[in-house]
Amino acid sequence: MHELKRVLRYVAAYKILIFASITLAVVSAVLMLYAPILAGNVVDCIIGPANVDFEKIGELLIKLLIVIIVTAACQWFMYGVNNRITFRVVRDVRNDAFEKLQTLPFEYHDGHPQGEVVSKVIADVDQFADGLLMGFTQLFTGIVTILGTLAFMFYLNWQIALVVFVLTPLSLLIARFIANKSYTLFREQSIARADQTALIDEMVGNLKVVKAFGHEDENQVVFDEINDKLRDTGLKATFFSSLTNPGTRFVNNIVYACVALTGAFVCLSGKMSVGELTIFLSYATQYTKPFNEISGVVTELQNALACAKRVFELIDEKPQIPDKEPSLKLDQVDGNVKLENVSFSYDKERKLIENLNLEAKKGQRVAIVGPTGSGKTTIINLLMRFYDVDSGSIKLEDKDIRDLKREELRGSYGMVLQETWLRNATIRDNITMGREGFTDEMVIEAAEKSHAHSFIKRLPQGYDTVIGEDGGTLSQGQKQLLCITRIMLSVPPMLILDEATSSIDTRTEMRIQRAFKKMMENRTSFIVAHRLSTIKEADNILVMNEGRIIEQGNHESLLAADGFYAKLYRSQFE
Repeated sequence: MHELKRVLRYVAAYKILIFASITLAVVSAVLMLYAPILAGNVVDCIIGPANVDFEKIGELLIKLLIVIIVTAACQWFMYGVNNRITFRVVRDVRNDAFEKLQTLPFEYHDGHPQGEVVSKVIADVDQFADGLLMGFTQLFTGIVTILGTLAFMFYLNWQIALVVFVLTPLSLLIARFIANKSYTLFREQSIARADQTALIDEMVGNLKVVKAFGHEDENQVVFDEINDKLRDTGLKATFFSSLTNPGTRFVNNIVYACVALTGAFVCLSGKMSVGELTIFLSYATQYTKPFNEISGVVTELQNALACAKRVFELIDEKPQIPDKEPSLKLDQVDGNVKLENVSFSYDKERKLIENLNLEAKKGQRVAIVGPTGSGKTTIINLLMRFYDVDSGSIKLEDKDIRDLKREELRGSYGMVLQETWLRNATIRDNITMGREGFTDEMVIEAAEKSHAHSFIKRLPQGYDTVIGEDGGTLSQGQKQLLCITRIMLSVPPMLILDEATSSIDTRTEMRIQRAFKKMMENRTSFIVAHRLSTIKEADNILVMNEGRIIEQGNHESLLAADGFYAKLYRSQFE
């Protein structure tokens, strides 16, 4: 019921279309109920041999034809209106889901597979749309038909109508039992479908890694397990949902037989004509038919609501903490950064960074080194406020970054990460990131500084060459050069280089390091590196292990101390 209320709130935004749909449903239902009366009158015009009122039959048949045409037109328009309502509601749900994705914190994206999120926004919403469309198409008409038929039957003969009314709850009980069972199964099915989508997305996105490590057979085993689970839940859900129609049809046939038997005795007593019995039998069919349709709708709605629940769970996720209002302004960014007693961990049960203190002054080059998992990239995440600290504070120009707008804070940094991000666009657009105000000369100059100009010239259309998602056929090194070119084009007050040259050959790396050195002049820079040769000239080297700074100093002093850094250095060069 909770999910149904949420859906109805979305539907309520289109009151005019709902009113039009209900009106068309009522008109078509009333006309459908009027058609059996005309058919019954035709039967009563056939009194016996050589006693048939053909003139009246002709008039009744013309009326019947008009009723059928108008009914068909009303239903056609009703289906069009219902389609419009459904797909507008689905559009609104998808918009809300996608809008929420833009505001979700990094914890959510780190903790949920991409395929699962895609499944919620695409597959689950599609299933939700199918159920909603069937509901609008058949629910309104079915309810109006049931109520109208019942009213007409009580008007014609209340005894026979009472027989129909008493037997009706059997259909409702069957539908309710099956609906409750199928909802659980459809929810399990949607979860299994999401798991399958997540696995396929991960395997296709990392196919080179899968091939390199010969992991095809293991992946096939995992896929088969998920696929078997999806098959089992799907079969059970389909089996239980398919029981609805034959179950309700069985009850409907009992109702029809009871009406025919009771009506026959009433006709024999002379209280009802054969034409009126024909009308009653038509009404009995029309009365029970919507129960079949509605029971099918209820079953489909269980699937739709199970999928809607997963989408609403995404929409109801807590967004990232909003920027403070009013927020502090950064009038001038010199690059003075201070971390005071910072503690942070992704998993609150496992400590990572505790009581970290660090100060970087304007123009300093701060290198962060240490083994994998020591917290190097975590510091970058905290500086950019991808995550908020658990305790302590990070200050930029003596202002707590939690008091600044995220957009303004992040605009103060230029980042080059180990992971590249390129979109389906031209080389020029990927360098400028769609920002205006950069001339071709400025773009080429930045590419020359990053040593990307030479390979860009060799592309079919040069800077106008369109590349695919994530760089298409470009090598990893070329992708990284394009990301470095972005920073060379618009150098912000501070720099973050996280393994920025990890995929570049040694000769090109040496040239880029010289360009970086010039670019870092008078700019605070944070450099994360595993190759210690790249950070020899850093003003301050932080050696981290298990979330703590265990050593600190320049290259020469750390080597002279003969501690953890010296061991790391010797392991690479001796």
